[in-house]
Amino acid sequence: MMVSRSCISLLDLASGDIFNLPQTPRKIQRVMTVPGIISKVDGNRSNDGDFDALSSDGCEKKIIVANFLPIHAQKDLKSGRWSFSFDEDSLLLQMKDGFSSDTDVVYVGSLKVDVDSSEQDEISRRLLEEFNCVPTFLPPELQKKFYHGFCKQYLWPLFHYMLPMCPDYCIRFDRLLWQAYVSANKIFADKVMEVINPEDDFVWVHDYHLMILPTFLRKRFYRVKLGFFLHSPFPSSEIYRTLPVRDEILKALLNADLIGFHTFDYARHFLSCCSRMLGLDYESKRGHIGLDYFGRTVYIKILPVGIHMGRLQSALNHPSSSTKVKEIVEQFKGKKLIVGVDDMDIFKGISLKVLAMEQLLQQHRELRGKIVLVQIVNPARSTGKDVQEAKRETYETTKRINDNFGFPGYEPVVLIDRRVPFYEKTAYYALAECCIVNAVRDGMNLVPYKYIVCRQGTSKMDEALEIASESPRMSMLVVSEFIGCSPSLSGAIRVNPWDIDAVADALNMAIRMPDVEKQLRHEKHYRYVSSHDVAYWARSFMQDLERACKEHYSKRCWGIGFGLSFRILSLSPSFRKLSIDHIVSAYKRTCRRAIFLDYDGTVVPHASIIKSPSPEVISVLNNLCSDPKNTVFIVSGRGQNSLSDWFAQCENLGIAAEHGYFIRWSRMSDWETIPIAADFDWKRIAEPVMKLYTEATDGSYIEPKKSALVWHHQDADPDFGSCQAKELLDHLENVLANEPVVVKRGQQIVEVKPQGVTKGFVAEKILSTMIGNGKLPDFVMCIGDDRSDEDMFESISNTAYRSSLPVPPEIFACTVGQKPSKARYYLDDTVEVLTLLQGLAASSSSKSRSNIETQVSFESSV
Repeated sequence: MMVSRSCISLLDLASGDIFNLPQTPRKIQRVMTVPGIISKVDGNRSNDGDFDALSSDGCEKKIIVANFLPIHAQKDLKSGRWSFSFDEDSLLLQMKDGFSSDTDVVYVGSLKVDVDSSEQDEISRRLLEEFNCVPTFLPPELQKKFYHGFCKQYLWPLFHYMLPMCPDYCIRFDRLLWQAYVSANKIFADKVMEVINPEDDFVWVHDYHLMILPTFLRKRFYRVKLGFFLHSPFPSSEIYRTLPVRDEILKALLNADLIGFHTFDYARHFLSCCSRMLGLDYESKRGHIGLDYFGRTVYIKILPVGIHMGRLQSALNHPSSSTKVKEIVEQFKGKKLIVGVDDMDIFKGISLKVLAMEQLLQQHRELRGKIVLVQIVNPARSTGKDVQEAKRETYETTKRINDNFGFPGYEPVVLIDRRVPFYEKTAYYALAECCIVNAVRDGMNLVPYKYIVCRQGTSKMDEALEIASESPRMSMLVVSEFIGCSPSLSGAIRVNPWDIDAVADALNMAIRMPDVEKQLRHEKHYRYVSSHDVAYWARSFMQDLERACKEHYSKRCWGIGFGLSFRILSLSPSFRKLSIDHIVSAYKRTCRRAIFLDYDGTVVPHASIIKSPSPEVISVLNNLCSDPKNTVFIVSGRGQNSLSDWFAQCENLGIAAEHGYFIRWSRMSDWETIPIAADFDWKRIAEPVMKLYTEATDGSYIEPKKSALVWHHQDADPDFGSCQAKELLDHLENVLANEPVVVKRGQQIVEVKPQGVTKGFVAEKILSTMIGNGKLPDFVMCIGDDRSDEDMFESISNTAYRSSLPVPPEIFACTVGQKPSKARYYLDDTVEVLTLLQGLAASSSSKSRSNIETQVSFESSV
């Protein structure tokens, strides 16, 4: 077996230490066609700042990464010499038209042929020099497990909605094949690292073969400018979550800056998976869909790929096309052609298409001898029982139809099962009255686009067909509603490919439609296809990628997580972890302190089943409250009864319940209420509305408070609960428009409360009271974890009360969890919050002991 020197040992992979796999030992020889394009990578460095890339001299570089290079490779068996040429039909090559002329494009991928390890260095040099291509050279055994195993036999069927229920059609999940997938992606990443200048270059990764590549690149270069486009469908969450490595793949994709899909359906399924499995919500930001992921915004791009107009027009103008057109006209003289072009696989629906043709001939006897279905079958991209079964069924059905409805000189179905030259396909497209694409599931499928352009024709094709150049152009499309191009072809007849009768009716409608309508539909389609070509697609994606990467260097980045769970935390430069030593130092040198603490998610974890405070929390709060220099408040959205019961042991603790509607300065104090909210008649309007949504949303419930009503949906279906919350928010805002209340959506809640009742207002009131009593605060600390606490962070930093102080206080606004916030500091979790409070309490205790010892010593001396 030929073993590539770029292989990675699967033993290293199996050990679980994925990211410490050795770098590809062999480096590409440093041949630079443009000065500074190839940069030297130090394998021991792991961040952007230390990268010693050569200058690119202002020349933009795009690194296109895909499973296969856009290269034809052939070896002369006699001389042993290799010949290479660009694959002009490759999408990767055609998309260069969307980049500026001074852009340098480098391709990273595999060749479609095996290359002996002794020849790899020389071929790498040639491909880089002559074609700007960097080959990956996967060893044959790894290539088999990676591509033919995990990709084609597992991922591809799953992404096309086929679960591995039966091993005859697709394989079940195999951990060894997954490890091969990871290993192959790591090799691709190593090759990218050999040619990237991470500060300037853009990387665009393509398709499901390389879905975890973004994690390897992001691990090495925190600010790499990285886009990913999925050319296959993305299945619904019900299908996707059967994947045992579902989280690893989702998290890897989220290490890209921009993720592209052909249709909104595919994007919606991806976003639903992120919501259900990772708890991530998305929002539209000025027309762009974005996911907030640890401080980074991962953008979603929805745009179907286009075709290369020039390539098709060149093929139409080729002499071979003109010759072939004349042959086809003669062969099918007096008959109308319906054309189909598909790969031979189980998802293209070829047999269903042939069955619809049979149904059409049965129902419309007058069409026998007048229409012909020409089905061009491209070679299968994979092998297996499923492909053989699909082929057998197609041939048997075709034979039956031709036997039943054919006669000398007429075959209703013509199967062309061979490698058909591109010029020959264009000839069939140009002559066909109708094109049918009947796939049961397909990512995009550009056959309808090619058909439309070929029906528009060129001057040379018009000559061959002996038609006037000004004659009207017509085309008809019958397309499956389950393919990616369907939404963009509004003039096509959309069908459910499983409904044989409906497909037959659609074919009949397409053939019999009046010429005027055929012309209008064709013109509409041609305008779209010609303006949304492959160059438009590439240019649009790259523009969005550049926009998505604009803030890379305006934030601080940290790498967190292990293995394929690695991700980047991206935060404002002024946002940092709260150091216990730093705050204790400020605590010790101040004497009038205000401390505000949220409850849920701050001193008690959200995930805790027991919602009452632990003995440790009670103890540390009592220690803080025992220091006469401290004014300590729990500020929570919870009701006054729960909080007063839970903190009954804390005599000097202040409590602000229901976001501050109720305030109590100590256990012996009376509850005060905010005077601005005395009228609660609005509850009679809001509560019935909430009950309607509670009955309609399984898992939701209403939490009634004295000053507010809260609708919770954390136990409901994530998608449905979120949808209902949006609708409830809108409904309540409408019915309560004239009431003195605010309707807010929080973390899995919708809350209605009186205007002016916020945690920020509470903090301002307490601080103002302290100032009024002559206790000018010189230390203010506020810790919280959710949106309602942001009001507190903002208010304690407000200059309104600070202007009345002779010296500005030390302010510590701290959020729980590493996320964007108005706070300047963060702590990771409730454990760290408790540790911090214990540190402050210990400081108070040690200072008290020191004061007592000083007093005792003084009295003794007297």
